[in-house]
Amino acid sequence: MKPVLLLLVPDGVGVRNFLLEPCGSRLREAWDVRVMTGFPERLLPEQWQASAEAMRVYREGAIGMLLRYALAHAHLCRWDTRAMRFVRQMPVRGRLPVRAMHRVARAIGRMTASEPGLALLDGLLQRRLERRKEVDWYAAALERIGPSAVLCTHQRPSIVLPVVLAARRLGIPTATFIFSWDNLTSKGRIAAPFDHYLVWSPLMKSELLRYYDWIPEERVHIVGTPQFEAYGERRWILSREDFFRNIGADPARRLICYSGGDTTTCPNEPAQLRAVLGLARKGVFAGNPQILFRPSPADRGERFDGVRREFPELIYAQPRWIYPSSGGWTNIVPTQEDVVMLANLTFHADVNVNVASTMTLDFALHDRPVVNIGFDVDEAGRSRPWLTYYDFDHYRPVVEFGAARVARSPEELVAHVNAYLADPSLDREGRRKLVELEVGVPVGRSSEAVLEALARIAGVEVRA
Repeated sequence: MKPVLLLLVPDGVGVRNFLLEPCGSRLREAWDVRVMTGFPERLLPEQWQASAEAMRVYREGAIGMLLRYALAHAHLCRWDTRAMRFVRQMPVRGRLPVRAMHRVARAIGRMTASEPGLALLDGLLQRRLERRKEVDWYAAALERIGPSAVLCTHQRPSIVLPVVLAARRLGIPTATFIFSWDNLTSKGRIAAPFDHYLVWSPLMKSELLRYYDWIPEERVHIVGTPQFEAYGERRWILSREDFFRNIGADPARRLICYSGGDTTTCPNEPAQLRAVLGLARKGVFAGNPQILFRPSPADRGERFDGVRREFPELIYAQPRWIYPSSGGWTNIVPTQEDVVMLANLTFHADVNVNVASTMTLDFALHDRPVVNIGFDVDEAGRSRPWLTYYDFDHYRPVVEFGAARVARSPEELVAHVNAYLADPSLDREGRRKLVELEVGVPVGRSSEAVLEALARIAGVEVRA
């Protein structure tokens, strides 16, 4: 009989990383996997719905919410990276009571931005929540499910805190996966007191131990990241002719892929995309390449409607995710079709363009050159240098290794794209160094590393 693994999937990104192929089938081969989701189970891939149930929504109350906000702000103040300063300066939106609570929480956070202060807030939050009925409900659910371990696919959503506290009460080991390369250096506090942590690389392990120095080193497991596993599945890679036919492109012409950012980090992206398309229409890119635009999965794409009407030659590729009518980012769920699409896009595109995106890594894994946009464009089409994100801790190695070229003006963008079109091997060594630094397990072996780590955590033997 297979040991039982409870997989907490608070948002759609966890579906991509752990439930879709190839990682999903490998987990099912080794474990009896049960799933709890932070979104409706009907949005899961069909093969997972029968083993899934929704997580219990709990009401924090004003004091619990204040403590959580204060803890997050204290963490940002304590470590004060460039990205954390950027996050702290973002305006608080919402109704007056919400804004007032954030102002109080920020004041408390500034006063408690030390290790003793963080420990105090963390302890107060946990003790307050441990008495809530939701923890009792999860304890009963865990006794019913009988997992040997609990794995959370994303370390930050607060919805997972009650189930982690319930598991701790019952002595069931818990683990979380640090799901993106920038999360430790640019985001707030990890949501719950997990027992173990799965990280991408030695670099991410060192970051985790720096910001959370109470975590024992032996409880941090380097597993790479399953989100890149599909790039090792050569059986999914189509011929150039077939892939270009699928996306409505001409295989005889070069392809530039512009990967979009979200509305928070790239608010002026429609103007930037319009500027790039205007350059292409003028014929300044060598060989008359075609432009494909893929928005961020978090962006439903309506803000680009005007650009699409103005430039009908644009190949528009909305991510093949499920977009429910409500629920925000949490309820947006990727599909297997999108995993295969992205594997082919990163393999066949000749050059990628983005604004400090994780897509730099995706394309580097297939040794495809990347140009980063380092200028802003206003609605009147005027550009100015804009380099904020390239100074963030997680992105500095990209610049320092020369893994991508940063264009500080439209003219530099043209020069860099044309240089890469003429010689795609330029900066290959920088791309190799970046992948080696950020992805600590070779592509195609991350799922195996996850299985091995979970077996050690649970103290069981599994057939990998």
